[in-house]
Amino acid sequence: MIIGIGIDMIEVERVMEKINSDKGFREKVFSISEIDFCESNRKFENYAARFAAKEAFLKATGFGLLLGYDLSKIEVVNDVNGKPSILLRGNFEDLAKQNNWNKIHLSLSHLKQVACAVVIIEK
Repeated sequence: MIIGIGIDMIEVERVMEKINSDKGFREKVFSISEIDFCESNRKFENYAARFAAKEAFLKATGFGLLLGYDLSKIEVVNDVNGKPSILLRGNFEDLAKQNNWNKIHLSLSHLKQVACAVVIIEK
């Protein structure tokens, strides 16, 4: 049963500017493994897509930022084939268990100027 759908789009340049000007932003928003992934290829496009995924997830929950601001605990991971998914940690993991969010689907897309993500949460 689908309990929520979220979508988000963001300009790559906005994320690039934030990373370049706000010391600590990257570490506050992204996990260590996300940073390693993004730094290795198409840096700012990948950061923007992952930021959009975190926002889309929050929208799909129906709670938005009421769930908290520790976005590094919403982690985008890739399987061996490159398919992205969301791994929840900390309070987000606890909320997923409490709310029976058993499956989280994620799709990412990005161009040089814009990135987007769609998240579907199932019970």
